[in-house]
Amino acid sequence: MKGKEIKRFLKFTLFSISAGLVEMAAFALLNELTHLSYWPCYLTALLFSVLWNFTLNRRFTFRSAANVPVAMMKVLAYYAVFTPATTLLGHYLADGLGWNEYLVTGINMLLNFSTEFLYQRFFVFGKTIDSKAKK
Repeated sequence: MKGKEIKRFLKFTLFSISAGLVEMAAFALLNELTHLSYWPCYLTALLFSVLWNFTLNRRFTFRSAANVPVAMMKVLAYYAVFTPATTLLGHYLADGLGWNEYLVTGINMLLNFSTEFLYQRFFVFGKTIDSKAKK
């Protein structure tokens, strides 16, 4: 069982890295091309990242046959807390204190990674892990 969980964590890490690349690319495009305030760039990029990460992790990491709308609502509940907190923090650090926008986004991404694995592993997909039949 221990080896299976390590493999699951490594898959989650790799998919999170890919989601991080999606988020950073979207953030950079919006930040550099639109010159909007920090928060609209961050929120839009985060949305792309969440959709990417949820889709890959549900199918390949947690191999869950859970009801997708229910699982998405659970993820939405996580982001209902995480997003306002990190948006306000990011806005304060980037626009208020003048921190580099990319550093702030990187900090938010690390906070997301460190909390989301546990949330998805034990709450979103906990009872339905490995319920999807192998093809």
